[in-house]
Formats: sequence, C-alpha cells, structure tokens
Amino acid sequence: MAFEVTDAIQRDSDTWRALKAMPKIELHRHLEGSIRLDTLVEVAKQYDIPLPAYDVDGLRPHVQVTRDDPPTHQRFLSKFSILRQFFVAEEVIRRVACEVVEDAAADNIRYMELRFTPFALAKCMDFPLAEVMTWVNEAVSATASKLGIQVGLIVAMNRHESVAIGEQMMRLAVDFLGRGVTAVDLCGNEAGYPADAFTSIFLEAHQAGLGVTIHAGEWAGAENVIYAIEQLHARRIGHGVRAIENPVALQLAQDYGVCLEVCPTSNLQTGVAASVDQHQLLNLRSLGLNVTLNTDDPTVNNTTLTDEYALAVQGLGFPIEYLQQCVLNAVQGAFLSPNEKAALEAEFRTAFNGQVL
Repeated sequence: MAFEVTDAIQRDSDTWRALKAMPKIELHRHLEGSIRLDTLVEVAKQYDIPLPAYDVDGLRPHVQVTRDDPPTHQRFLSKFSILRQFFVAEEVIRRVACEVVEDAAADNIRYMELRFTPFALAKCMDFPLAEVMTWVNEAVSATASKLGIQVGLIVAMNRHESVAIGEQMMRLAVDFLGRGVTAVDLCGNEAGYPADAFTSIFLEAHQAGLGVTIHAGEWAGAENVIYAIEQLHARRIGHGVRAIENPVALQLAQDYGVCLEVCPTSNLQTGVAASVDQHQLLNLRSLGLNVTLNTDDPTVNNTTLTDEYALAVQGLGFPIEYLQQCVLNAVQGAFLSPNEKAALEAEFRTAFNGQVL
C-alpha cells in the first residue's frame, strides 16, 4: 500500500496554514507531472483524448499514486502513460505551463526552477522542438511576471531515450541559455539505464555555462551520486537520498557543496524510503548535508510544497527553523549568478525576520 501525504499531515492545522504562508523555494518540480486534474478532464473532452474516466475522481487513480498502489517506481512511472497523451496543441502546452506557475505562486513559492522534457511535449504531435521551447518559455515568463514569482527552466532528457535525443535537448538548452533556461537534467529510471552514455553531453553543457542537476541516488545506489558529481559535473542531485549509503558519496557532496533536491512524498511512494520514520532525510539532516525540500510531481504525488514542509514538521518532527535553513540551502543551490543569489537570500532573511538557525 502506497503512502499518501495526508497520512502524516493535517491540512486543517494551524501549522499547515503557517507553512503555507511561509515564503518558499522549489528546485525540483516536473512540468509533465504537474497538470491539474480538472485540466486533464477538460482537455480530454475538448480534443477527444481517450481516458478510462472523464471526471476527476474517476481519473485520479489512473494518474495519481493512491493507497491502492504498490510503493514501487514502476507503478509511479506508469502514471505518466496517460499524462503523456495530453500535449496535443500549442494552447494546451501553454496552458499547462501557465497553470504550473500559478499553482506555485498560490503556494507562496517565490522562486522555482521548473524542469521539463521538450521531447516529451513535442512527441505526441511531432511539434518542432524549438517551438515547444518557445511556448513553454513565453507562458512561464509571462505568468511569473504577472504573479511576482521568479522561475527558471531546466531542460531534461531521459536515460531510457537515445543519446541523440539527449544531444538535441542539450543544444536546445544552450540556445535558450539566458532566455529562461538555466540548466540541464538527466532523469528517468536510473535503475535500468546508466548515465555513462550521456557523459560527453553534460561535459559540453557544463562548458557552455549551463547548470547541471542529475537524478541519482533514488532508484539505484550511491554509486550514481558519485558518478554524477565526478563525471557529469552535477552540483545538484535530484533526490540523492541514497547517498547516505556510501561515505564517499557523502564526502563528495560536502566537498563540492552539492545540493540534494529531496522529495519526501515521492520517495515514500516509490519505496525509496520504507516509512516516514525511516526516511533518509533524518540522517541527512544530522550529517549537515545541503538539503532542500521539493514536490517532484505534484499531480502524481498529490502533494504541494506546503505539504512537504508539513510532512517534515508533523511527520518527521523537524523544527520550522530547519525548513528555513532548507530554503537558504535552495538559494545557494539555485542556478543563479552570485549577485542574484545574494539578493534572493536577503529577501528570504528579511521574510524570516532573522530567525534562521
């Protein structure tokens, strides 16, 4: 039986409301896993997309992890088989990009780095990749400006797809560097697809000035974290919680100041953590790693960043001051210039009234 975040938090509590009001940063959110359920239903009806159900409650178990699901990464990934069918028109892609930013702003996220896979968005209708990049970038930029939230884009590529596709994604990211795009990411099933085939791609991305974040230490061991840092120039690790299994991985993360993009609910739903009280975050905190808290795929995981913060407080017993430190860790891990980081840090320290520990 899979974990649901409401098993461990109370959304009607004063603590949850205080955490919702707290200014936050999100470094690890996938656009493709962030589509509103009512948007899915509306788009399906408008474009005659076949679905197992055409109402939110009926559709939910097909695109969202529920208690009836086994806690495995295979079941988690299966939820995307339906979600991938929805990128059928420019207006849909723009709408989804806009709504992701709206939802983040409503959760009092002040800065977000949103990752997406242009190939996945283009594939359904064979859209030109550069046009997809433009649609997402324009929708995100306009919505962010209107709502007063800063958003950077991370271009992702999948391990299970060809290196040639990865090269296309990297070159798109280089073309849009400084025009919304800040970094590149390697995501997908690390258990079955090693990263070594993509090494030259990430070297080129790094040399071009792109930030590098790599999904590692989630569904496979700490050796992937080591490889990502040493060979792929990663200065952030997506998830990374299994770094705790290897002292070399931990030392490298500390030596290079690597930021871990931890997504607690997702880790529990995919079986990376066996239970809330066994989540690796407990040990990562005690070791002083640069941890940040994130949602991963809010639709699939049925969570918000406020929920993740509440899980840390109500489920793991962390003080709110630790969450403030996670926010400051996220400032330092953000793919921003030193001056931009300094301004963002000052903004958050002011918001926290100097109470950061």
